[in-house]
Amino acid sequence: MSETPDYYIDGVRLRDEGEEEGATPHSPRRRWIGVLFECCNAYARLYRNQAGTAYEGRCPHCLAKVRARIGPGGTDHRFFTAG
Repeated sequence: MSETPDYYIDGVRLRDEGEEEGATPHSPRRRWIGVLFECCNAYARLYRNQAGTAYEGRCPHCLAKVRARIGPGGTDHRFFTAG
């Protein structure tokens, strides 16, 4: 059984945006980034992890993992390529 690769969006640190804009206790809006997985030519949204330190997810076809860190001095870009 072959292992799926793990991707890190290297050299990219997303800007910490604080509280979710427009979020209320009854209807939280989740922040996301878009990632094109070159391995399978598939697109997916990655959502913030529970700690709020990174966006994490998997390729919808081969299940390769991807992670993009969040922090000060980051980028405003919202779409990335993994692969």
